[in-house]
Amino acid sequence: MVLNTGLRTDIPAFFTKWFLNRIRAGFVLTRNPYNPLHVTRYRLDPEVVDVLVFGTKNPLPLVAHLGELKAFHMYWFVTVNPYGPRLEPRVPPAEKVFAGMRALAQKLGAQAVCWRYSPVIVNDEYSIAWHKEQFERLASLADGCCESCMIAFLDLYGKTVRNFPEGRLVTPEEKASIGADLNRSRRRTGSGSSAAMRIRILQSTALTFQAA
Repeated sequence: MVLNTGLRTDIPAFFTKWFLNRIRAGFVLTRNPYNPLHVTRYRLDPEVVDVLVFGTKNPLPLVAHLGELKAFHMYWFVTVNPYGPRLEPRVPPAEKVFAGMRALAQKLGAQAVCWRYSPVIVNDEYSIAWHKEQFERLASLADGCCESCMIAFLDLYGKTVRNFPEGRLVTPEEKASIGADLNRSRRRTGSGSSAAMRIRILQSTALTFQAA
């Protein structure tokens, strides 16, 4: 069983203590958001969990406790974006997040960590040229952190439109242009593992898992 912990919230960033308590207890109960009376119990046991998948913008709180998870195989999606506190007010600076990713790579191997540059927002403030510049800056910090980067684009869900009305869909032509530009900039500015990093372009922000 692949147990993806990152589909509803950011557990490493905000619920590390709770998660470790569940690991020690050996099980977790989850409530169906569409049917509150439907509760499922999952065993948190390496015998039934093939891999624990994390999706986070801040791995640091859980990095210090990886020893308690050593019996499990793990795969980490870590999102590092260039938007800063205006759009992501509770996310640490990129330098700190990449330091956390580097610690993960040292313990688990760089193949177990994926950098997510997501969502790509394109509007008057965040132009394609701006993304190219910012991606080059972030890629220069990513050496030794991961072997792959996943790029995904803004989805206009109802909640997104309400909270971020200036967002717009990115056209297929823009996606192709952004992907090509970011790939070239990674090769030019990266060093070591970041220069050889595989880049995968997604059509949306949906979190997918691909075994390394």
